[in-house]
Amino acid sequence: MLDIRFIRENPEIVRENIRKKFQDQKLPLVDEVLDLDQKNRAAITEASDLRAQRNALSKANGPLFGKLKKASEEEKAAIQAQIDANMAQVKANDLRLQELEQLEKEYDAQLHHDLLQIPNIIDPSVPIGPDDSYNVEVQRFGEPKTPDFPIPYHTEIMERFNGVDMDAAGRVSGNGFYYLMGDIARLHSAVLAYARDFMIDKGFIYCIPPFMIHGNVVEGVMSQTDMDAMMYKIEGEDLYLIGTSEHSMIGKFIDQVLPEDSLPQTLTSYSPCFRKEKGAHGIEERGVYRIHQFEKQEMIVVCKPEDSMAWYEKMWRFSVELFQNMEIPVRQLECCSGDLADLKVKSCDIEAWSPRQQKYFEVCSCSNLGDAQARRLKIRVKGGDGKMYLPHTLNNTVVAPPRMLIAFLENHLQADGSITIPAVLTPYMGGKTILVPNK
Repeated sequence: MLDIRFIRENPEIVRENIRKKFQDQKLPLVDEVLDLDQKNRAAITEASDLRAQRNALSKANGPLFGKLKKASEEEKAAIQAQIDANMAQVKANDLRLQELEQLEKEYDAQLHHDLLQIPNIIDPSVPIGPDDSYNVEVQRFGEPKTPDFPIPYHTEIMERFNGVDMDAAGRVSGNGFYYLMGDIARLHSAVLAYARDFMIDKGFIYCIPPFMIHGNVVEGVMSQTDMDAMMYKIEGEDLYLIGTSEHSMIGKFIDQVLPEDSLPQTLTSYSPCFRKEKGAHGIEERGVYRIHQFEKQEMIVVCKPEDSMAWYEKMWRFSVELFQNMEIPVRQLECCSGDLADLKVKSCDIEAWSPRQQKYFEVCSCSNLGDAQARRLKIRVKGGDGKMYLPHTLNNTVVAPPRMLIAFLENHLQADGSITIPAVLTPYMGGKTILVPNK
């Protein structure tokens, strides 16, 4: 959410940013916000003047009452008339104040609604394009494999290890759910445990956050469009199941004033994640690629504004390092303007190589949100000079199985159907270096 003062002083920059995000339907919001802001400030000024006038009139009546007691009969009529006039004006002012206070509430509510819809100002380095087909590959890490044997679909690989049961999950929960079993379930947990320890070794504080959050936190961390498309609401409660632990991790700081010397706040969290969306209904949406429930290790940073781009660089590189340690080739893909969610200043995806499809697919997403979340959640920092300012917030997926298991299984599958276990995961797999299929 942008500062109203910034929009007031830079309306054309805001309009151009909307155009760069290919959201021209939002252009009228700028004029609407400016008009509401002007009306709101005029109402506040008039109300302030009326309160001052009311106080002055009330104060003026004090001496008049004193004079009234000592005045002659002839003088009393004139003094009483002045008192009555003052009291009538006070009453009129009170009625107008009630109107203005109601107008202020209405203007504030509409302003807040409109400001939530105006996208954040993107970084100048963001490539311009309407959708993800304009995202730009920046760099590759690791050599993509082209095996000389066919790679089955990921659920077929899992089934060879008696490692997945989609049918039972369908009977119990419906489409978009799964049972992981045996070595595949253990591999899933091993990846999460390794990711946790990897981030702890990077100096991040490990956290298990709440898995349900209030509506004001949801509004603070994401756009209304994303909220409607993603979040499950608990019926009859002001609670939502989290779509990612970033939501409750950033929400941890709502309405807080952080000492400057406590920055940066660097947290890594484990959580289950719950999402309504079921994907694009293509062939690659089968299995465990895009589902209603999954588990994830996440990282978030709350930092000084001047440090946020350096943290952005560090964070996506952490993901690359982790996947390289698991011997999975990846690439960094810079997200274009039209592919950025409204709160994001800059974002990139880390995509893993799929030997079966002979292409990359998303496994991590790293984002710098500037001060947008901090402004919505009223997170402030008290500087050494005593002045308050808004911090920047960032988030990145460390690892999100079971999706990343697709990349892992495909890249570690051998011609005989076995799965090799890289050295970093061996301790979490009970010392196993290879998994042998049951069938």
